[in-house]
Amino acid sequence: MNILLANDDGIDARGIHELADALKGLGDLYISAPDSQRSASGHGITVSQPITVTETTFPGATGAFRMSGTPADCVKMAVLHFMKDCPPDLVVSGVNEGPNVGSDVIYSGTV
Repeated sequence: MNILLANDDGIDARGIHELADALKGLGDLYISAPDSQRSASGHGITVSQPITVTETTFPGATGAFRMSGTPADCVKMAVLHFMKDCPPDLVVSGVNEGPNVGSDVIYSGTV
């Protein structure tokens, strides 16, 4: 099984490392996450500037990518490019820093 893991708190956030650790034994794990905090970016995509992508190492991951774009950019780039030959069977987002409750879900990059 191919698993894509993303978040909105950035690739260095504690939550994505904890979730990756929990998922790593279930299949081939791929990470595509922002290079820094991108909370509250909702469904936004980057259209007016280049997106930089850096392939990186990540404990337990088959492949990992650090991107300057939004969480939606990260998932879109992974599905259409990084994982084109091995599409994800499962996409997981989180673990979020802070709550995602009530109206937060409307603009959450994690949700």
